[in-house]
Amino acid sequence: MKQFINSFFALLLLVLSSCGIAKNIVTPKDGLPINFRGITANDTASIGALPIKDFFSTATIRNLIDSALIRNFDLQIALKNIDAAELILKRAKLGNIPQLNLQVTANSSRPSDNSLNGLSTSQFLNTTHIEDYNANLALSWEADIWGKISRQKDAAYAGYLQSTEVKKAVQTRIVADVASGFYRLLMLDAQLNVAKRNVELNNNTLKMIKMQFDAGQVTSLAIQQAEAQQLSSTQLIPQINQEINIQENALSALTGKFPTAIERSVTLEQLTIPEQLATGVPATMLNIRPDVRSLELGLRIANAKVGIANAKLYPTLIISASGGLNSFKASNWFNIPASLFGVVGGGITQPIFQRGVLKTEFELAKIERDQSVLLFRQAVIGAVVEVSNEQAKIVNLKSEFEIAQNRVKTLQIAVKNSDLLFKSGMANYLEVITAQGNLLQGELNLTSLKTAQLNASVSLYRALGGGWQ
Repeated sequence: MKQFINSFFALLLLVLSSCGIAKNIVTPKDGLPINFRGITANDTASIGALPIKDFFSTATIRNLIDSALIRNFDLQIALKNIDAAELILKRAKLGNIPQLNLQVTANSSRPSDNSLNGLSTSQFLNTTHIEDYNANLALSWEADIWGKISRQKDAAYAGYLQSTEVKKAVQTRIVADVASGFYRLLMLDAQLNVAKRNVELNNNTLKMIKMQFDAGQVTSLAIQQAEAQQLSSTQLIPQINQEINIQENALSALTGKFPTAIERSVTLEQLTIPEQLATGVPATMLNIRPDVRSLELGLRIANAKVGIANAKLYPTLIISASGGLNSFKASNWFNIPASLFGVVGGGITQPIFQRGVLKTEFELAKIERDQSVLLFRQAVIGAVVEVSNEQAKIVNLKSEFEIAQNRVKTLQIAVKNSDLLFKSGMANYLEVITAQGNLLQGELNLTSLKTAQLNASVSLYRALGGGWQ
């Protein structure tokens, strides 16, 4: 027995010395810029690290977000994926535990009287039947020599962490969608008020033109032009109401509810645009942003899969043992110690004809790992680009909004002056109508620009990884 064990382990050491294990590829974070384009950060502080309640100061938005985080179906599905990944991790943790099986069997067979078994049974046991009663515990354990089982655990753990990052990414999208949807709703409310004010202004102009027509100062063409302008402004009202209903339905769906009215305790005019939004540095963003973290964990999974595929190329060491009670008579089955038996063994299994297939799987796993590296690099560049884009939007939208504000102020003065000049006969109706039409478009554009600024701040928050805290 001792000679057998020594020979077995000598063969095992010989096999081990001829094998090699694939090395992991580390996460490629080299070449990352120090700062985002056009931004010089003094510290690593970033709005991406702010909790939702600290970034959104409006209570109505926070209430909508809280409802979405509880009821949204995409988020609930992501939570179920986490539960599934947790069970997979628990299963993987049991991979290195020996298998222990209890087996109880009872057999009875009648061999042919002319067979060797039949003649032996009849001669020595004085019976025509052979009975066998067995009760044993069988233990089997695979030695994790090449790290296959530990790699499986690592892959399962990384998969669990990845599912949590995916959930965070879903949450950041939902938070941004809810906030942007609410800002759009406030924009539509503001545009509806602009349209109604403009209709009232057009009505007053139309009354004055009709009075001048009755006095013979203008032709019927002036009335027709004023009515067309008034109808054009009036037409905006049902269009905006339709968009309001659609936007409310979209927000209801995001919060997991059937279509209903959305409470608005604040107006677009009351909202303020954040002056300073800290971006931090790209390295901070990579540690916060869930989609980038998910791809980083994907590389970890790919490394584990390469190790698993590599380990399959090499011998598998199985150590087994079994013991129990065995007897060919039921009456002697539990006669201890006479019925006791035990077996201990070890075996090495080396794939031969399947080696080509396993080698191909190993090379395929390495290619998939290379793809994971490229996907991670792509995500890093994309994330930096997103932050730079949103920051550029914030800077330029601010300038555009200030210009639009001055333009609206000028147009408001122009409408008042054209009205006074028209009443005194120093301006014609076309100048009045043109001034009113320009003011309408200017005020509508102003609401769109303010909403774009609010959305840009939300998009920057999400691009920096905010929205899941």
